[in-house]
Amino acid sequence: MRSWGLIFLLSFLIHTHNATAEDGFITVDREHFILNGSPFYANGFNAYWLMYVASDPSQRYKISSAFQQAANHGLQIARTWAFRDGGFSPLQYSPGSYNEHMFQGLDFVVSEAGKHGIKLILSLVNNYEDSGGKKQYVNWARNQGQNLSSDDDFFTNSVVKGYFKNHIKAVLTRENSITGISYKDDPTIMAWELMNEPRCGRDPSGSTIQAWIAETASYVKSIDRNHLLEAGLEGFYGQSDAHKQQNSPQFQVGTDFITNNQIPDIDFATVHSYPDQWLTSESDEAQLSFLNDWLNSHIQDAQTVLQKPLLFAEFGKSSKDAGYNTYKRDELFSTVYSVIYSSARGGGVAAGGLFWQLLTEGMDGFRDGYEIVFSESPSTASLIAEQSQKLNKIRDKYARLRF
Repeated sequence: MRSWGLIFLLSFLIHTHNATAEDGFITVDREHFILNGSPFYANGFNAYWLMYVASDPSQRYKISSAFQQAANHGLQIARTWAFRDGGFSPLQYSPGSYNEHMFQGLDFVVSEAGKHGIKLILSLVNNYEDSGGKKQYVNWARNQGQNLSSDDDFFTNSVVKGYFKNHIKAVLTRENSITGISYKDDPTIMAWELMNEPRCGRDPSGSTIQAWIAETASYVKSIDRNHLLEAGLEGFYGQSDAHKQQNSPQFQVGTDFITNNQIPDIDFATVHSYPDQWLTSESDEAQLSFLNDWLNSHIQDAQTVLQKPLLFAEFGKSSKDAGYNTYKRDELFSTVYSVIYSSARGGGVAAGGLFWQLLTEGMDGFRDGYEIVFSESPSTASLIAEQSQKLNKIRDKYARLRF
């Protein structure tokens, strides 16, 4: 790990002219995120609910409170949804028809994040039915006479792909009603995510999703080259690595961590980590052992094969698990944070972890077992703040070396 740090530092000091971030946009220089000319390591969180709650102006104080509490714990990245397709209180009523109140909620989220120094990762569609997802897009196309047999037609049908590209364009070119800045020009946004956890069970070979990522990523970049782009992957291995595929839970979902992330328009890799969901029959000790191997395996591959930065974009432990207690959750957080810090302090590819999910007080309807409410979980909150401080020290160290 230390040799990576030395190599990175020398290379970074030589190539700083390639690592300039204009006006606070996060960029990528080889295996590292760069912000304003310095390496960017940061702790973060998920809060999928931000736009939905903010669409009601009387509830916007919850967004402000969440960002303030996050900033107080040193968190600097938030991942959230930029979609609600059809159904109740949608962002998109039907293809190309938008709910201005919901869009103004997202405007508020972007504006408020900027005020608190928090960068956003905005996801553009869901693999699952929650908030519409690929199923809603396929149903829209069926209603227009398309003969579609599966939700996985989302990835291949030209009408559906056209609907989704129109949504991408609508979000990326949205002019914020509060700041007046188009999303594609706003440095508060760190990155776009193509889909939350893309899966294509109909084609476990991975070729369908590979083609879809390549085509869709190219379209995003044709509109917006200011921002980074990631695919939304969970990290399952595919046919490019048969050995790792065998040791990858639920691996037959049509994705491939290696080949999917090698697509040139994909700027960094993501991994999700839920051993309590993937290894339900295993003990907590076995789940933690798997998690440690899972994290380190992806760091190694991102470092040596992909040569791209890596974010652990979702992780957590549910309070609904049998035998759950806070200590076990803290043990999982400590495992994730320790692996990330070990990589980061040596100049490695692991740039941060985003726990699922942050809530504020008075949001009981959003509880899913994984929620973290800082005031209820002082030990976990302390772990989160400590990790933030450690990653910020790494950033400060490299920033000082530049001058």
